[in-house]
Amino acid sequence: MSRHSGAVPMADPLAFFLTWPTYGTWLPGDQRGWVRYHRGHQLPDPVRAAAAQTVMTEEACLLSRVQREVVEQTVRDHCKLREWELFAVNCRSNHLHVVVAAEMHPDEIRRQLKAWCTRRLKEHQRKEMGPNTGLRRHWWAERGSSRYIDDQDSLEAAICYVRDYQDQKYRPEP
Repeated sequence: MSRHSGAVPMADPLAFFLTWPTYGTWLPGDQRGWVRYHRGHQLPDPVRAAAAQTVMTEEACLLSRVQREVVEQTVRDHCKLREWELFAVNCRSNHLHVVVAAEMHPDEIRRQLKAWCTRRLKEHQRKEMGPNTGLRRHWWAERGSSRYIDDQDSLEAAICYVRDYQDQKYRPEP
């Protein structure tokens, strides 16, 4: 899968660094700033954040330790099934990071992973709470981030960040 910048073809990426938040944990207008689709990073906007919160149909989704384990195992299983090379996965309570290589668009990889993780989380929820309880409908935000990794140093930095730096600010060495 080649990317093009103008008329100059670029090499296929080594991998993708995918990130997506859980439902309702990083809304448009968020006080930390937010990313507007095709427009990049935006400053906090309390009015927009309040409007986004009013249209939520469920509470924000924060994953438990067990749910995070379900998600990570599902990502591993799906990558193995699809014969994608999984370099790193780290599920946090409010977001997920995956570093993966596959011969398809990163948005499709993310879509498949989100769908399978949702299925497995619902199965887990049914098992834990019983078949007649109301199941969560929304586990993930609509979109997420897809970064192309084009060189070995960037791949190693992404793997290290996902694996080792989730609980602290990452500052790569000069």
